[in-house]
Amino acid sequence: MCNALEDAISEAEPRREEIAAKLLGILAKAGRKAAAFHDVIRRACAKEESRELAEAVLEELCRQGRVVKVKGGRLALPEKRNLRAGTIQAHPQGFAFLLAEDPAHEDLYLSPVGLRPAMHGDRALALVDRAHGRVRPQGKVTKVLARGLATLVGTYYQTGKGGKLVPADARICYHVAIPPGCDGGARDGDVVEARITKYPTLYSDIEAKVDAVLGPAADPRVDTEVVMRKFGLSTEFPREVAAEGAKLPAAVDAGAIPKTEALPPAWKKRVAWHELPQPEPQRLDLRPLTLVTIDGENARDFDDAVGVVETEGGGCRLIVAIADVAHYVSPGSPMDEEARRRGTSVYFPDRAVPMFPEPLSDGIASLNPGVDRLALAVILDFDKSNHRLGAYFRPAIVQSRARLTYTQVKQILDLEEQEVRARNEDLLEDLERMASLAEGLSRRRMRRGSLDFDLPEAEIVLDLRGHPENIVRAERTIAHRMIEEFMIAANEAVAEYLTALSVPTLYRIHEPPDEDTTAQLARFLAGFGITLTCGPRGPSSQSFQEALRTVRGKPEERLVNTLILRSMKQARYSATNAGHFGLASKCYTHFTSPIRRYPDLIVHRQLARSLARKREEAQRQAQSLGLLADLASERERLAMEAEREVVDLKKAQFMRDKVGEQYEGFITGVTPFGIFVGLTQYYVEGLVHISTLLDDYYDYDEEKYCLRGRRRRRLLRLGDRVAVRVASVNLERRQIDFSLVNLGAV
Repeated sequence: MCNALEDAISEAEPRREEIAAKLLGILAKAGRKAAAFHDVIRRACAKEESRELAEAVLEELCRQGRVVKVKGGRLALPEKRNLRAGTIQAHPQGFAFLLAEDPAHEDLYLSPVGLRPAMHGDRALALVDRAHGRVRPQGKVTKVLARGLATLVGTYYQTGKGGKLVPADARICYHVAIPPGCDGGARDGDVVEARITKYPTLYSDIEAKVDAVLGPAADPRVDTEVVMRKFGLSTEFPREVAAEGAKLPAAVDAGAIPKTEALPPAWKKRVAWHELPQPEPQRLDLRPLTLVTIDGENARDFDDAVGVVETEGGGCRLIVAIADVAHYVSPGSPMDEEARRRGTSVYFPDRAVPMFPEPLSDGIASLNPGVDRLALAVILDFDKSNHRLGAYFRPAIVQSRARLTYTQVKQILDLEEQEVRARNEDLLEDLERMASLAEGLSRRRMRRGSLDFDLPEAEIVLDLRGHPENIVRAERTIAHRMIEEFMIAANEAVAEYLTALSVPTLYRIHEPPDEDTTAQLARFLAGFGITLTCGPRGPSSQSFQEALRTVRGKPEERLVNTLILRSMKQARYSATNAGHFGLASKCYTHFTSPIRRYPDLIVHRQLARSLARKREEAQRQAQSLGLLADLASERERLAMEAEREVVDLKKAQFMRDKVGEQYEGFITGVTPFGIFVGLTQYYVEGLVHISTLLDDYYDYDEEKYCLRGRRRRRLLRLGDRVAVRVASVNLERRQIDFSLVNLGAV
């Protein structure tokens, strides 16, 4: 999008919002009494020339459901007519919720009958039923404002007349018919993508036409493709984006770049942000330094290279060089617009969906070893107590000495791996300095109250055909913690610098748990003799940290860790700094992964504009930061959901041939309908439904997170060890069912 068009939009939006507010105010004063369309326009517009815009705004308000048309085409506010607009979130069992857009409202329950003719993902208008005595408000859809889905992905089955589609998304709670001649050549059991040709009505279901056959359902390569289609993800880029990527240079011409080899002097005392000197126009040449990339075994693009050098007085200097993606991607360019739409790269066990085309993500921007690359460097000086003294931010040219994996670094640092250490003698001293600094930074972070959850992740081991052959808990080593500490330090430094200079930017915020959740958690922890202290502003991160420390090594450690983790809110992006509760950081951002996260690229640009003294340009960016934050948070949640769904499917596939086998495990979740059990041998979780607990009648104790038997008083609690048998596996629902072994034992 060109700058002129962006300016035009930014000028028009405030005017549209002003008119919308006036129109809504007029209808609010009318109350339940509906008003004629032209009467509302006449009252809102004093000047003739503004009426056309007002009419367009009013029509848009009607499409959004913020204004409704009633009998005779007259207008009213939906809440005045007991109506509510929102997005439909359906459940596989047939009911749904109309998600509340106003924080003052609860989500509206929709029965299977009340859902029609809407479906999952639709934006709809619903009539609120406020019948006395109901626990939650219920409703009935009266109008679909906008359809959320145009295509469906699922398995095709032939029938007597045409065929049918079983959607991969279990929240599509309608039969999907494929009329004769619309099967696209699909065979029974094929996975297909079908375009909806007829949406559900009050009395009929969905009809669709097959547009693409993805392959047999048994083909493991199809699994990921199904999820990608479901979530609108693609490894292919629009033609203009691919063309722009193809024009990128294959290598950096270091000879043509103005550069300096003079490293800035190390700070000897703490320096305020506003006292930092402005950088020289030349790029800082960091190629003589030992910088390395440290990533997972399957990583293909490298955002960061790190190194640590000694300074006077026992201190050290940390260099974090981040790929200078902003040098190659201009604001408003096709690549930039596509990256903003994608928001993030998405990673599956068998492939990745990159945010940028390969010539950039795997090529010119990736800090590959042995080649010159452009970077934006964060240089942080620490004293011997690991206290940060000062910082420099410099555009730079770098060359990574080695591409190391987490496993390699762990082995090099292991004193028992003498052969590996000898082979990497040239890197040994540098890596030991890095490990020492990382441990010091971690201790300082823990002292301020940062929460360190050792979050387990599933590592899917695939065979050559793409079938899962093992699922293990991914190991978190000193190498992982090293990179985490360095990235946190760089992110905080950039955030604090931009904030101190009042440069608008995107923050990564994590709000503290809400009051009700904290109170419930405090009551539960009190049963273990743990006091969760709360100040006038609510709980501090130190109080949660102390609770975690109290149970370390005890039988209830897993239980307390799980409950504290579940009490936390989800981190998100924001244009307003609200701090990061989990890290106990007053000011935090995401800066270190611009190849795979769009918010990092935005922060890069703001830092570069500040360093180049382009403050007015940086201030103009503030107008769009709020929308960018919301979009980035939404895309992040979508990516996480897609990644989780593929992992769940691979887990179900892995357990499919293990029905009837017995395993040891522990309870990872307790709900009114049963318990979830994680296996010890494999990193897999399944459900023991309450209907299979035949030794007693069990009640759910919400306060103590357990199921309690009425007669025998048996307790099934979070963290308890149990033996289970694999009862069934449903691939379409990504569901693994267990049954408890030895139910008679107490």
